[in-house]
Amino acid sequence: MNITKEDRTVLKSFRSKGKHFAREINRAHILSALDQKVPEAVIMQVLGVGRTAIWRTRSAFVEKGLDYALHDGARPGQPLRYGTNQQAEVVALACSAPPAGAKRWTLQLLTKAARRLPSLRNISRESIRRFLKKTIANPGAS
Repeated sequence: MNITKEDRTVLKSFRSKGKHFAREINRAHILSALDQKVPEAVIMQVLGVGRTAIWRTRSAFVEKGLDYALHDGARPGQPLRYGTNQQAEVVALACSAPPAGAKRWTLQLLTKAARRLPSLRNISRESIRRFLKKTIANPGAS
């Protein structure tokens, strides 16, 4: 493993200042320790990481460089089912007057009303609850 002088400078700066995730700081410590020929057992004990973390950090550095080894890559995750426009429709509906015969909106009433909209035909009660929680909306409050 060959760490250049520039990489050492970046590692030193990374470890000493700025706001970084704990995993990223641990990776910087791992790379720095490996560069100083510290045994893996000592690195594991001092940093509280497993052998796999050391191996992965080393291989990421060797294969793709310092930046790749330090930072987490983007994770795919599941795409959002409803965009901001659909969320806004739900919130606007919750802020409107409740249907006739109801004093205020309930999640059940909101779900029924939202499902009448073309873009929200299959929306669940839980999705509506999360939208309202995210926007701190309180259906029924005046």
